[in-house]
Amino acid sequence: MPNFESLAAFSILALGLVLTPGPNMMYLLSRTLTQGKLAGFVSYAGVVTASVIYLASAALGLTGLLFAIPFAYDALRLAGAGYLAYLAWATVFGSSSTAPGIRSLPIDSKRRLYAMGLTTNLLNPKQALFYLALLPQFIDPSRGGVMLQFLLLGGIQIGISALVNGVIMFVASTAANSLHKNTSWLRVQRWLMGTVLAGLSVRLALQSRK
Repeated sequence: MPNFESLAAFSILALGLVLTPGPNMMYLLSRTLTQGKLAGFVSYAGVVTASVIYLASAALGLTGLLFAIPFAYDALRLAGAGYLAYLAWATVFGSSSTAPGIRSLPIDSKRRLYAMGLTTNLLNPKQALFYLALLPQFIDPSRGGVMLQFLLLGGIQIGISALVNGVIMFVASTAANSLHKNTSWLRVQRWLMGTVLAGLSVRLALQSRK
C-alpha cells in the first residue's frame, strides 16, 4: 500500500484536476442546468462507469494497446468528437426543437442519459492517458502489489471526482429550479446545451496526444 505522503499528494492532485473545469464537468453541469438534478446524476453514473472501465483496463494492461497501435488514439478522439457533434445537432435541431411554443428542453430517459454519459467518457482518450501516464508515478512496487495500489489510487481519484462533481451538480440544480420558471431561460437552454456539446466536440477534435 502507498505511504501516507503518496496518498496525500495523489489526493491533492486528483482534487486539483477535478476542480479544473474539463469536458466531464462542463457536460454534467450543462445537463444539470438544462434538464435537472436527476439528469445530471444519471449522466454522471455513466461517466463513472466509463472511468471504472478505463481503470480496470489500465490495471490489466489493455488500455496500453490503445497507445501502442498507430492512429488508435486519433481514431478514438475523432469518434468522440463526432459523437458530441451529433448530440449537439440533435439537441438544437432535433424534432422536438421545432414544436411550437416555449418549453423546457425535454428530459431524456434514464437509460439514454446513462448511455450518453458512458459513451462520452469512453470516447475521451485523455481519461485513459491519466491512468497510464500519471497514476503509475505514485505506485511504489516495494510497498506491496502493484495492481492493488493501482486500483486503490484509481478508486480514490474516482471517489474524489464523484464527491466534487456531486456537490457542483447539487448547487447547479438549485439554480436550475429557479431558472426553469423563467421563460427567457426556456428559450436559451436548448442552445446552451447544444453550444456546450459543440464546444466539447471541437476541443476533443483539436487536442493532441501530448
